[in-house]
Amino acid sequence: MKSDITPQEYEAFKSFLQDACGILLGENKQYLVKSRLRRILEDNSMHSLGDLIEHLRRSSRSPLRELVVDAMTTNETLWFRDSHPFRILTDQLLPELSEKAGAQPLRIWSAACSTGQEPYSIAMAVDEFRRQKPGKLRNDVRILATDISRSVLEVARRGEYEMLAIGRGLSPERQKSFFTESPTGGWQIRPQIKALVEFRELNLLERYTLGKVDLVFCRNVLIYFSAELKKDILTRIHATLNPGGYLILGASESLNGLPHLYEMVQCRPGIIYRKK
Repeated sequence: MKSDITPQEYEAFKSFLQDACGILLGENKQYLVKSRLRRILEDNSMHSLGDLIEHLRRSSRSPLRELVVDAMTTNETLWFRDSHPFRILTDQLLPELSEKAGAQPLRIWSAACSTGQEPYSIAMAVDEFRRQKPGKLRNDVRILATDISRSVLEVARRGEYEMLAIGRGLSPERQKSFFTESPTGGWQIRPQIKALVEFRELNLLERYTLGKVDLVFCRNVLIYFSAELKKDILTRIHATLNPGGYLILGASESLNGLPHLYEMVQCRPGIIYRKK
């Protein structure tokens, strides 16, 4: 790959990325683009970002499209991230939603789930709640986890992680309780936790065919979208929620509008949003 990205190439790539997956690249991110796409260009004997853009324009179904989106998607994740959403889940939401649901299963959606740490953390929290408060959760719980990237979903479905990944946010007690050491030296999540989670490929910009859910975790992903796309995604999420269902965003994210769709709920610490 040549050393410099021209302004025209950078603008064209920004437009492609936003159209493909909604990510809005800021100014002066040329180094990030070069570092993440260098291998793709080398493997396909391309000499510039312009060559890649031209290929993607000519072939909208090219396998390179998915590889580029994968490379540019930030898959930063850890177990029980920020901790308070999981305390809110067990202290408030599981009892309340169980009461509302009656005999129906509780459905929880983990959007932009990356390599699976968030949905598996939710499943662990549900398992702990059941063991600590027998009979309080009468419902089956089904966790749907989605991401745009097939490669991270493959990792998530396997449910096997290296020690470095296990150590990011997971206590030794939970590691012992919810994982077994695998023959390859990694750590495999236990079957009773894995069985609670279904993984599906989903682009948040496209039509959702998920059915109704009671709770949505959509954390640390909206920060990459434009204000217009954020509003569109939040409106679509609202349509998937059952009456009185909840939305949990990332610590640095907020609704900024849509007061006719969501009501803010202070949890101290943390804020969640209830469907109106």
